[in-house]
Amino acid sequence: MSETLRVPTMAEMMANGEKPDILFWVGCSGSFDDRAKKITKAVAKILQRAGVKFAVLGAEESCSGDPAKRAGNEFLFQMQAMMNIQVLDGYEVKKIVTACPHCFNTLKNEYPGLGGNYEVVHHSQLIQELINNGQLRLMGGGTFKGKRITFHDPCYLGRGNGEYEAPRALIEKLDAELVEMKRCRSRGLCCGAGGAQMFKEAEKGNKEVNIERTEEAIEVKPEIIATGCPFCNTMMTDGVKNFEKEGEIHVLDIAELIAQAEDL
Repeated sequence: MSETLRVPTMAEMMANGEKPDILFWVGCSGSFDDRAKKITKAVAKILQRAGVKFAVLGAEESCSGDPAKRAGNEFLFQMQAMMNIQVLDGYEVKKIVTACPHCFNTLKNEYPGLGGNYEVVHHSQLIQELINNGQLRLMGGGTFKGKRITFHDPCYLGRGNGEYEAPRALIEKLDAELVEMKRCRSRGLCCGAGGAQMFKEAEKGNKEVNIERTEEAIEVKPEIIATGCPFCNTMMTDGVKNFEKEGEIHVLDIAELIAQAEDL
């Protein structure tokens, strides 16, 4: 990150005798993928604007183990999880925010079985909380006023954890026109990256899943497809490019929408 977006690590805070209120778990995509790094920066800017005292693990953050578990390698998952739990407990972490629903699901629901117990929130939930308690104020009526925005539900946030409202509430705060795809909320269609598919060859079939999902999005004539997962963002962006619609339809994460609306 640039000097203007300086985020401390847990180790740096500990060395200074400080302790953050929340750990920002960045995830592999948000750390290494150039497109997803923009989502990471948007989240960090929002947390800074809201005055949240937070830190990252930096080089001490490893894979959550989600891909290994979804691919059936339980041994590797448990090894990765237990190493992470040792690091998190060493810093006495109590609350974690992440922009990746895969990390969110794993940290929230699967780490407790291995002794890792934390309050884990998705970034859309935290941003909504910051707005509700007055720490973050959205002016509305700005960049996205009247824009047709459709939201693609990430499987591990929606169907996996029942969170459908927080991202939609944020879109409504932008004074945008929220338009729903025919398959949304509990009936939402996967983008095709889940279950470790992001890292595997496509399976046999007549059509890529992200192409079908993008077709559904295009049907509602959005100006923006909003996502809440870096993997969904990649899959939907590729889908939009497949239909040569990248000049008409933008794919943006919820955090990017908020950050751009507030000119962060």
